Parts: sequence; C-alpha cells; structure tokens
Amino acid sequence: MTAHMVDYNEVWSDHMKRNREVNSARDCSRIWESRDNALRFWNIFQENRDRVEKTIAGTYFTPESRVLDIGAGPGTLAIPFAQRVAHVTVVEPAEGMLSVLREKMAEEGVDNIAIVQKRWEDVNVNEDLEPPYDVVIASFSLGMQDIEAAIEKMTEAGNGRIYLYHFAGETPWDRDCKDLWPRLYGKEYRPGPKSDILYNVLYQMGIYPHVRTFRLQHAQRFATEEEAMQHFCHQYGVTTAEQEAIVREHLAQVLQAESAGLVLPGSSTRVKIWWEIE
Repeated sequence: MTAHMVDYNEVWSDHMKRNREVNSARDCSRIWESRDNALRFWNIFQENRDRVEKTIAGTYFTPESRVLDIGAGPGTLAIPFAQRVAHVTVVEPAEGMLSVLREKMAEEGVDNIAIVQKRWEDVNVNEDLEPPYDVVIASFSLGMQDIEAAIEKMTEAGNGRIYLYHFAGETPWDRDCKDLWPRLYGKEYRPGPKSDILYNVLYQMGIYPHVRTFRLQHAQRFATEEEAMQHFCHQYGVTTAEQEAIVREHLAQVLQAESAGLVLPGSSTRVKIWWEIE
C-alpha cells in the first residue's frame, strides 16, 4: 500500500480500540452474559418479525443450504433459517444468549443447529466449524478489532455468499451515551466504526459488494421504571448512587408511558452489504 493511501483496516481498528478504551462499561460480552438481557433482545425482535422475515427473504439459499451465523445472539435469525435449510452453525460467545437460544430451539423443535461458543476471532475454521457454508451472515455483530482478518476467515469458511449487516450514522444509543458518558465517567463517548469504514475495508481487499441502506424502527419495553433502571444500570456499568441518579434522570426524559408500562422508541439507519465469494 502506497504511503498516501489510508489503511481502512487500521482506521476500523483505531475506532474499535478507542471505543473499548473509553466505553469499557458497555462491553458486549458482559452485557449479554445476562439471560434477562438476552431474553429482552429476543423479545424486541419478536415485535419486529417483519424485519427478520425481510432478512431471511433477502438471503439466497435453498432447502439444502448450510448457514453460518456469526454473533448469532439468542437465535433471532438462526432459528428461522434452521426451519428452512439443512443446517445452521452459530458462533456466539455469551452464555446468556446461548441459554435463550437453546430454550427457543426446544420450543420450536429445531435440532439442526450446531453451537460454537467462541468469539469469531478465536474460531479455527477447520477445527471448530464444518465448512464450507453456502451462506455466511453476521448481523450487527461486527465487533472485531481486525475486521479484515475476520472477513478473510468468513471467506475461508464459505463457498457461496457473505452477508454483513451494520450501522450507518449516529444510532440512538450513541446519542444517549454521548450525553451520559461525560456525566457518568467524566470522559467523551467514542462510538464504534460504521459502514462507511467497512465498505472501504472491503474495497481495499478487492471486494466490491452490493449495498442497501434502510431505516429500522425499534422499541424496548419495560413493565416498570425500576425494571428499566435495572436494565440500563447494568448496560452502562453503573456502580454508584450518583451514577444511578444520573441514569434515572435520563430515563425520565426519554421513556414514554404506554398502557402496558414504559417504552423507549428508536429509529436507526442500517446497511446490508453482500457479495459472492469468488
């Protein structure tokens, strides 16, 4: 790479590093170790079943296909895929997420999902997986420091198409954390890298993908204010009474009352990026 060119993999890595250094309280692996948080995540997606169905419908597969779902969470995509294809392998490190996944697999009578409890960075394709996969998908789970290496490993595991879903622009939680972090921790919040950097990483890898941008409406619901407090204090790593008071004040401003309790509505811009492995 010539001296004047920007190395976008380094740009991605720098964004990830700064995000983790400043925002260690929002470490995803810690948040999703909680089964309650994982179940809430599952329930949010059940209210957005049309979005799940659009994701499935926007993926090319056949009944004989084998799918690799990276950062599968509680199975919001893995279970619907498993009901339509021959096999699904999920890679997911958080026990809370896997607890809900196993429960929902039993409820749905799904038995064609293999589980790999690891971070994608720690997966060995030949030892941990059963390649090749016709579909490799990572839906809002691209928290890897070295995204180029992560994509190379996806290519190694697949022989069909790769689908990546990520964020564009400022998300609602970015806005909330931008407001809260100086008051909670006395430092500036640093968001993670977005789809613009991801596209440029792919471009420098010689991958020229399809790109589609869309808006997504979403909502988190809570029966009581205390339930909301418990959820967000855990997410924000709150440890003191002073921090708790700051979060309570914030929630009083953003939560909306509804018949069944409280709701935090949100809207964000998402990007679907996909290409065929050559």
